[in-house]
Amino acid sequence: MEFHIGAFINALVYALLGIVLFVVAFTVLDRITPYALWREIVEHKNLALAVLVGCMSIGMCIIIAAAVH
Repeated sequence: MEFHIGAFINALVYALLGIVLFVVAFTVLDRITPYALWREIVEHKNLALAVLVGCMSIGMCIIIAAAVH
């Protein structure tokens, strides 16, 4: 089994690109909602919103992974 530095660098670049795209998408989602998502989840303990944001995050990650791949 050989180690290919090029494949490793490609994986690293795509992983970083996916993370950056997810952070941008989550920030846009946070901005278009009428309230601060993090404050609503952490301070007000809104479990339903936490589940919804988690599901939307998984959906965004699947879309980003398919687009990057």
